[in-house]
Amino acid sequence: MADLYFDEVIKVVKTDSQVVYDKVSRINARSEENDFFVELDVHSELYPMHPDEKHRMLISNSLIINGSGGSKSLADKFEYVMHGLLYKMADAKSEGDAVKVEVYISFGGLQLMLRGDPLKMHKFKVDQKLFLLLRKN
Repeated sequence: MADLYFDEVIKVVKTDSQVVYDKVSRINARSEENDFFVELDVHSELYPMHPDEKHRMLISNSLIINGSGGSKSLADKFEYVMHGLLYKMADAKSEGDAVKVEVYISFGGLQLMLRGDPLKMHKFKVDQKLFLLLRKN
C-alpha cells in the first residue's frame, strides 16, 4: 500500500535545457502550500514542463493504492512516473537562516533535490526506493 511522502501542487519557476543531455530539462519549482523548493530533471520530450505551469507532484514508496485489491495503481492517475533511490539527505540554510532539509533522489541519472521544513521531511530515509509521479494541474 502506498505511503505518501510528498503530495503538493508545484509551480514551475524556470526551466533550463541541459547541455549534456539534449532531451533533459532541469526545472526549478515551488510548492504552493508548504514552501518546498524543487529542482528536478525531466525527460522533456516525454513530459515537457514550462514556466508558470502547475503540476501535482507526488512521492510515494509504492504504486499500490490503499485498500485496492487488484490492478489499481497510482500511476493510472498520473502522466509521468519515475522510480529511484534516495541517496542523500542534508541540512541547508534557506531564506532568513531557517534550517531546511534537502533530499536527493536519483532516477537512473535524472536527479531530484527537494528542500523543505524538517518537520515535513521526517518520513524520508537514505536508501529508500521511491516513486515520483507528475501530472499537469
